[in-house]
Amino acid sequence: MNFIGKNIAVVGAGTMGNGIAHVFAQAGFKVTIVDISPAQLDRAMVTINKNLDRQVSKGNITEAQKNETLENLSINSNLVDGIKDSSLVVEAATENTALKLQIFEDLDKYAPKDAILATNTSSISITKIAAVTNRAPKVIGMHFMNPVPVMKLVEIINGYATSKEVTDAIVELSKQLGKVPCVVNDYPGFIANRILMPMINEAIYSLYEGVAGVSEIDTVMKLGMAHPMGPLQLADFIGLDVCLAILKVLHEGFGNPKYAPCPLLINMVTAGKLGVKSGEGFYVYTAGSKDLVVSAQFAK
Repeated sequence: MNFIGKNIAVVGAGTMGNGIAHVFAQAGFKVTIVDISPAQLDRAMVTINKNLDRQVSKGNITEAQKNETLENLSINSNLVDGIKDSSLVVEAATENTALKLQIFEDLDKYAPKDAILATNTSSISITKIAAVTNRAPKVIGMHFMNPVPVMKLVEIINGYATSKEVTDAIVELSKQLGKVPCVVNDYPGFIANRILMPMINEAIYSLYEGVAGVSEIDTVMKLGMAHPMGPLQLADFIGLDVCLAILKVLHEGFGNPKYAPCPLLINMVTAGKLGVKSGEGFYVYTAGSKDLVVSAQFAK
C-alpha cells in the first residue's frame, strides 16, 4: 500500500494535531487540518509557522523547505469537506472516549471507503473505536509523542481486527515521516503509558505521602536514572488531566488497584491545576521564562 502522493487529513488542531500535520506536510504529503473551531485552526497554523522558523534557525531545514511545508497545508472547519479525498485520516482530538467514538462514526460515514482511519489516542481501546465503524480492519492506533516534530517514536497499535496490510502500510508510512515505529497490541495503556503512568503516579504518591519534595523527586530520576525530565515535570508537560484520564483507563481496564490515581492528582485536576497548559501544576510556568519554579503549594 503506497501513500506517496496521497492526501492526508488530521482531525483536531490542538497540540498533537498541529504537530502531526507538520510532520506529514514536511514529508511531502498534502495535509488538511480539520477542526470545528476556526480560531483553533488559525492558532495551529501560527504554531506550525513558529516551529518551522525554529527549524530554519537551527539549520535543520531551509527557508525553501519551510515554504514547501506550508504550501502542503490547508485548513477546513467542515469535516465532510476536509476528509473527502483522504487516503488516511488521523484523529487527534481530546482524549475523551465518547468524543472519539462519535468522530469515528462520522469518519466511517464520510471518508473514502478505502481510507485508513488512525487514532492518536494514548490509551483508549483501538478495538472499541473500530467497533463503531464498518471498516475495523482499516482502523489502527498511530500514537505520536509530544512534541511531534521532535520525538522519533510512533507507537502503532493493532486493534483486534486490524489487518496486517494496514499495519505494514502504517509502519512504512511512519518511516517516511522520519519516525521509528513500534508495533504493539491493544490492551489498556498500550506500552508507552502502561509503563510511564504508573511511574508518574508513584512519583505523585511519594510527594503526597511526604517521602520527598517536588524537586528532589525529579532530581533523583534525572540524575539517578538519566531521565531528561523528572516524572512530575513530565506530568505537567503532558497535562495532569491527561495523566488522570489514562490512569482511569488503566484502572478500569485491568481492575488492579496498583493503577488507582493518587488522590493528590485527582485534587489538582479538580482544582484546575493541570500543569503547563494552565500555568501551574507541580511547577509554576511563566511565559518567556525557562526557570523551573516549584508551586507554592509544595514549596518547603
